[in-house]
Amino acid sequence: MAEPARHLQAVDGGSGDNYRQAPNNIEAEQALLGAILVNNDAFYRVSDFLKPVHFHDPLHRKIYEVAGELIRMGKSANPVTLKTFLPADQSIGDMTVSQYLARLAAEAITIINAEDYGRGIYDLATRRALIGIGEGMVNTAFDAPVDAPPQQQIEDAERRLFELAETGRYDGGFEAFSDALATAIDMAGAAYQRDGHLSGISTGFIDIDRKLGGLQPSDLVILAGRPAMGKTSLATNIAHNIAAAYEPAPQADGSVKPAQGGVVGFFSLEMSSEQLATRIISEQARISSSKIRRGEITEADFDKLIACSQMMQRTPLYIDQTGGISIAALAARARRLKRQRGLDVIVIDYLQLMQGTAKSAGNRVQELTEITTGLKALAKELNTPIIALSQLSRQVESRDDKRPQLSDLRESGSIEQDADVVLFVYRDEYYMQNKEPEFGTPEHEDWQQKFDRVRGKAELIIAKQRHGPTGTVDLGFEGEFTKFSDLADEERLPERFE
Repeated sequence: MAEPARHLQAVDGGSGDNYRQAPNNIEAEQALLGAILVNNDAFYRVSDFLKPVHFHDPLHRKIYEVAGELIRMGKSANPVTLKTFLPADQSIGDMTVSQYLARLAAEAITIINAEDYGRGIYDLATRRALIGIGEGMVNTAFDAPVDAPPQQQIEDAERRLFELAETGRYDGGFEAFSDALATAIDMAGAAYQRDGHLSGISTGFIDIDRKLGGLQPSDLVILAGRPAMGKTSLATNIAHNIAAAYEPAPQADGSVKPAQGGVVGFFSLEMSSEQLATRIISEQARISSSKIRRGEITEADFDKLIACSQMMQRTPLYIDQTGGISIAALAARARRLKRQRGLDVIVIDYLQLMQGTAKSAGNRVQELTEITTGLKALAKELNTPIIALSQLSRQVESRDDKRPQLSDLRESGSIEQDADVVLFVYRDEYYMQNKEPEFGTPEHEDWQQKFDRVRGKAELIIAKQRHGPTGTVDLGFEGEFTKFSDLADEERLPERFE
């Protein structure tokens, strides 16, 4: 085999100690590049997970990058076509670049071994990155800056480790428009092939998906409403729908992505995990949660609960019931869950119960601004949609039309600014049942007619959406089971024969 393009020799430090060189395998890089130059199909065996930056030798990075560009354009990548795009005046030992390319092709491995060599190169690049993170942690700990407490250093190290764990992650800096364009085309292709033709993750509600296109990666979705409107119920309905529909699809790099549905992390700051589980099983078994808590169920109901719980046993829905969790702790736990079990959607119930850092303590508006900004940054970092529930101010109650508006978002304008989507849950039924006139009067008859029209119905108001239309989605709501559903319309009803 040709001499390595670069030599990394141990350097004598004067004291007799030899410095360790960074982990690398130049021969493996040469073997893989040779296989690609002889048979371009070898490139597609590694291109899903192996990037130019993973090569240790700078010339090898350039060869792999140029070869990849030619192959993707449908052209042949071989020593003759490649040498035009490489520095002609560069020498590798006693060889020119042209001679070096010819030697790589002449001593190539077979295409069958390409993936094994690619994985070896990728693993060595990961080890070099780990060394860099470790050195950074040690240096920062030794320096101990005044404005960087140990907890912040831990969070920063965990974030960098998570970024490394995410295969093919884009980690800051400028990105070529061609790369962004390729990502957009891949997303469109995935939407075309997925059930329902959605670019995001399906909520399980046809009309909501039709308006939103599903839950989009990196979006911060605010789901707000006054108490008793059912925002927690809708959030748990969506969370269960996504988790129940989960179908894993193994990728070429060994990772797993959802073909349908997804893994859900539910941060329940208000209810315990048992209360949340009771609510979800009540929704699915269609047995009142109050009856479950009081034990007022029949033997048939109990059998139904057991059967339902067994069916839901493997649902990838993970609950964190820590009350008053900080944005930093929430981010750390979300990264950990994604690293260990996967994470496709995050639900937070609810925003006003979270805490900021010590810097913003005492100033609630500043604290909430920090929280919403942190959640949006986390959504982008994890490339995961976040549904955060939010309370609305009492000024809604003082209006005749009690449908919420963006100005009703409580405590901070940052919620509206940072959110990609703002949804309001509104139920006219709740307000009308509190205004029932005396039975038997003409007013009661008029009220009854209006009440019958809104009974069992809810509105989901899309007040803001960065990449789609605003408007209202009508949903069905069964208060006894805290369950939302799609409303039947003429298009979905079975064909009728007169």
